[in-house]
Amino acid sequence: MADATTEATDEASKKKSKLPLLIGLVLMLLLGGGGFYAAYSGMILAPAADDGAHGEMTHDAEVVPDALPEIGFVALDPMVISLSGKGAKHLRFVAQLEVALAYEKDVEHLKPRVMDVLNGYLRAVDPALLEDPSALMRLRAQMLRRVQIVTGDGRVRDLLIVEFVLN
Repeated sequence: MADATTEATDEASKKKSKLPLLIGLVLMLLLGGGGFYAAYSGMILAPAADDGAHGEMTHDAEVVPDALPEIGFVALDPMVISLSGKGAKHLRFVAQLEVALAYEKDVEHLKPRVMDVLNGYLRAVDPALLEDPSALMRLRAQMLRRVQIVTGDGRVRDLLIVEFVLN
């Protein structure tokens, strides 16, 4: 008889232990689905846009881009540079200088010096370095710094490489 009661309590405890697990699973699915819907629909975690009228938020606010800075571009003449080393190679280089609009004529006037400093630098660079695709960013930074030294600080904002072909 004692064996029958222990078997009955074992069966009852097994059935009871599954009920909280099942309730927890259902609640987890409902809360997860509700949280996903709230985030997906923009109820929560959405960027707030204030239209200024009684503190109400709107989602239809227009984004107005900032005005472009007043810049100009000075095109440098195309350069073909013969490289030293095994198997004579040539580099075709075309670039433009991004300048503040107020300094465009000054930089245009100094263009021969800029061409000279770029030509001298590119001739001195190791041809193996030119073949490395990741080296272009370092070369660009070096050339920009040399151009800024020639033209003076604050005149040239950036060096834009239009063509860089090694053959």
